[in-house]
Amino acid sequence: MTERGDRLHDDRPVRRVRAFRDAAWDADSWPGSIPAVAQVLRSGLDLARGVTFLVGENGSGKSTLVEGIATAYGLPPEGGSNQGSHVTRPSESPLGGWLQVERSPGAPKWGFFLRAETMHGYYSYLEGLGGPDAELHALSHGESFNELLESKLNHPRYTAGLVVLDEPEAALSFGSTLKWLANLDEMVQRGTQVLCATHSPILASLPGARLLEVGEWGVRETTWNELELVQHWRSYLESPQRYLRHLL
Repeated sequence: MTERGDRLHDDRPVRRVRAFRDAAWDADSWPGSIPAVAQVLRSGLDLARGVTFLVGENGSGKSTLVEGIATAYGLPPEGGSNQGSHVTRPSESPLGGWLQVERSPGAPKWGFFLRAETMHGYYSYLEGLGGPDAELHALSHGESFNELLESKLNHPRYTAGLVVLDEPEAALSFGSTLKWLANLDEMVQRGTQVLCATHSPILASLPGARLLEVGEWGVRETTWNELELVQHWRSYLESPQRYLRHLL
């Protein structure tokens, strides 16, 4: 297929994000001072088909990046779909206003942003609307995330689109994390594009996923075995005392 033909058949909701030419960001001020954010603002970021994971330490910029990309796509910064929004207390960074999203012609425009720290407010918003989603507050933290997975993210009526996840594992048990792993694979088979910030080595093990590690170096593509996250977990599980004797 020719390059032009590849472009015509490209059905990714997001091909690439890059900074607007007139974006007024400052490399000495947050969030432009975060190396991973600065790299994306300078060089842009291509998003592949399927799942892209952003993995890194607290403060590395992964959540700032997924929030910025979600809002640039038109999703509410506190979570939810592009078919409705709510606001409790604006706390998002200006990054979404600096980023331009390059979409594929004819690609699905539906999207959903699951942001673990603000989903309580989203549930209250749904409760106010009434309808089948009004009972999420009655579920446990993990049960409510699993319900969103089944009713929103991996439901047949949302055949494709962009799903942005910010640390969904915060609510999940080991068994539920495996459930999400299987559902992410089903979502990819239906054409959903997923961008996920995570601390979970289980989620990051999804076959075929693109792994981007963020840190003081910026953003780098890597493999599951090479992730610092995976190496740390392996080392701890092999010998907890190796760590505990220095901590306790």
